[in-house]
Amino acid sequence: MALLHVEFFSDVLGMCMGMDVILPQKTNGQIGMEGKGAEGRYKTMYLLHGMSDDQTIWQRRTSIERYASQLGIAVVMPTTHLAFYTDTTYGMKYWTFISEELPKICREFFPQMSDKKEDTLAAGLSMGGYGAWKLGLGASETFGAAASLSGALDIVGDYERNVRENSQNLPLFSGIFGSAEQLRGSKNDLLALADELAASGKERPRLYAWCGTEDFLYEGNLLAWEHLNKLGFEMTLEESAGDHQWKYWDAKIQDVLRWWLGTDMDLQ
Repeated sequence: MALLHVEFFSDVLGMCMGMDVILPQKTNGQIGMEGKGAEGRYKTMYLLHGMSDDQTIWQRRTSIERYASQLGIAVVMPTTHLAFYTDTTYGMKYWTFISEELPKICREFFPQMSDKKEDTLAAGLSMGGYGAWKLGLGASETFGAAASLSGALDIVGDYERNVRENSQNLPLFSGIFGSAEQLRGSKNDLLALADELAASGKERPRLYAWCGTEDFLYEGNLLAWEHLNKLGFEMTLEESAGDHQWKYWDAKIQDVLRWWLGTDMDLQ
């Protein structure tokens, strides 16, 4: 496999951005790991970070390089700062960047990446879990599947909880989304996005979610799962003991990859 650290300019954001990219490589002599080459164009996972992190975090906290190498897939890990993958009220268009510009840039830089939505997965944890489902529901023409690990799927409830617990969070959340009332039912509310997609008759993405039963986002996950289940979305939903920690996400990203690719390969 190849690991690339890519610095590039975003016209949408008007500034330089960074992403780390894993590309498949067939190898036989590497100690402790076998690299699988891609068959045809690369299936690609866009792997999103949480609130406190950046594009390096999945490499530093998990064995994602090893998992990807065994499966022969590409992984794109972009930085998107603390913006909830949203076109913010202060004018920074992070949603437009992640949903439209970034896939085009990646396929320009790496033409081996497939442009088929069935070969393209969005996945992430916490804030990144919200971003992943948002890509699945709001950009389903590009992302054929989306996976959330401990995601902020009830973003209105998460907004209200954060502000209730610490009023100093209000400038952050209002700067991104506006008021909680403006957020509810908007294009940044996953429940509203699901309603809109269901009503449109367009093809829906495959969805996966896991959340630990001791996680502070667990109740919000249950609410979102129930809402989308009533709309008839195809979902794989899992819960188990656990809270908001990397030891769970390292294990569950393996399950995500097996689910997406339809394999039972042991990635340990």
